[in-house]
Amino acid sequence: MSLIVTFEDIWGPALEELARRFPVVRLDHADPGLVPDAGTVSAAFVRNKTQVNEGFLTALPQVAVVARVGVGLDNIDIPAADAHGVVVVSPRGANAQSVAEHTLALALAVARQVVVLDATCRRGEWDRRPGLELAGGTWGLVGAGATGLATASLARALGMTVLAHDPHVEDHVLARHGIERASIDALASISDVVSLHLPSTPQTIGLVGPDFLAAMKPRSILVNVGRGEVIQEDALVNALEGGHLAGAALDVRALEPPVNGRLERLPQVVLTPHVGGITTQSQRRILDAVADDVSRVLGGQSARHAVGGVDRMGG
Repeated sequence: MSLIVTFEDIWGPALEELARRFPVVRLDHADPGLVPDAGTVSAAFVRNKTQVNEGFLTALPQVAVVARVGVGLDNIDIPAADAHGVVVVSPRGANAQSVAEHTLALALAVARQVVVLDATCRRGEWDRRPGLELAGGTWGLVGAGATGLATASLARALGMTVLAHDPHVEDHVLARHGIERASIDALASISDVVSLHLPSTPQTIGLVGPDFLAAMKPRSILVNVGRGEVIQEDALVNALEGGHLAGAALDVRALEPPVNGRLERLPQVVLTPHVGGITTQSQRRILDAVADDVSRVLGGQSARHAVGGVDRMGG
């Protein structure tokens, strides 16, 4: 009988259903070295803390499928999984709407200074300072994958023009979503809101630094819902303290959780703890999809959401 392990306290109705057919061990940590009966594990569910690398695959030598309960793959060594014949499943785009709504919420929170004004009201003050309207402005997407495209739909609903810089997305895809292609420099200089939807890669790490920030439109807003490593935080703080930007909102950080510093002391910054894709609905969709794929792989069928070169047990 195949043994299934869930790391990082992953649970939900889809796993309850799976547990009726397979033995499931539920763990609250991310260490494969602490798994009981590790040599009999056929499937594993992980979030972003569990490092699925050579060590993980060696510690669980019989694992056939790893389900990433989420869409980021920073913690998954896909080539290593392929080499071991392990199926990796992740439902790409399943949380795009959740991320898009959070992106819009963050931009609006900065534009209308919601966090600052909430604090003044709680102190008994009545500070009726003006905010910024987004309607009629320009929204720039750096990265036009699933979350970027979903964000574009919401921005257009506000009456904004949407630009995107993403060399990996074809023109017809952008056109279908009412998005205009722009160079990264043009996007920075024109956009009233710039949102980042980028993974952490050698090409994207540190992309938003002094030059990019200086090129941004004065009094514009920066939102990051991709990966924290994309922004050089010291440069961002300098741009904010100097008044060049109206504000910034970050759902992701290079170090999570971060150490409190200069950024946390700025009132024009809104911070959330990497929850853009986490809603009740998105988590249900994701867990349903990957649990179904695990069941399919263990039953000898191909996974519907395989992200590597292997889609079924044995290749």
